[in-house]
Amino acid sequence: MKIIAIVSGGLDSISMLYHYASMGGSYRPEHEISVLSFDYGQRHKKELAFAEQAARHIDAPFDVIDLSGLTKHIGGNSLTDSIPVPDGHYAEENMKITVVPNRNAIMLSIAYGIAVARQADAVAIAVHAGDHFIYPDCREEFTKSFEEMQNKAINGFGNVRLLTPFIESSKSDIVLKGQAAGTPFIETWSCYKGLDIHCGACGTCVERKEAFLLAGVKDPTTYLR
Repeated sequence: MKIIAIVSGGLDSISMLYHYASMGGSYRPEHEISVLSFDYGQRHKKELAFAEQAARHIDAPFDVIDLSGLTKHIGGNSLTDSIPVPDGHYAEENMKITVVPNRNAIMLSIAYGIAVARQADAVAIAVHAGDHFIYPDCREEFTKSFEEMQNKAINGFGNVRLLTPFIESSKSDIVLKGQAAGTPFIETWSCYKGLDIHCGACGTCVERKEAFLLAGVKDPTTYLR
């Protein structure tokens, strides 16, 4: 299967990448994978270097789509604007300020266009059950509806599946699946603050810590606190 994998550089998407890369064993996969990342003006842009590193490790082509020009149009959030990234758990109301409007729909639309142009069979994205509470474009009802819409948009030009291998998985499930696939967790980036090391306090850092703890897997990450 020829897959366009959307990879941010975070724990989830890199675990997904290794999941598909390891299916054929020893990183000589039965799948032909291309890695696609997006620069949407995020303050934690350093995550893109981790995505590129992962692509190199599995010998996959890597591309970054520059969407930074969109930032001023879809701002008002703490990932792209000069609004402080809140500390705490994603279950808290203040985390809604981290939502970039329609981000996944924008990225998926571009990925589908690329998939058709490259005659790929699928687009893969690492949305997971832990994201559903706060991010509407991570929910299964969205991904199913999006796939149906795209099938109509590319009718007669391509047949592309939307792969969401973690849609029913918790973050701790992903850690376990990532471990089984040989994911080098130390080579993933989660923190939204874009510091030199993970802050340990923002929503995505708290979620990362919790996931390793619940999975019973040693967390190799260095945190500021």
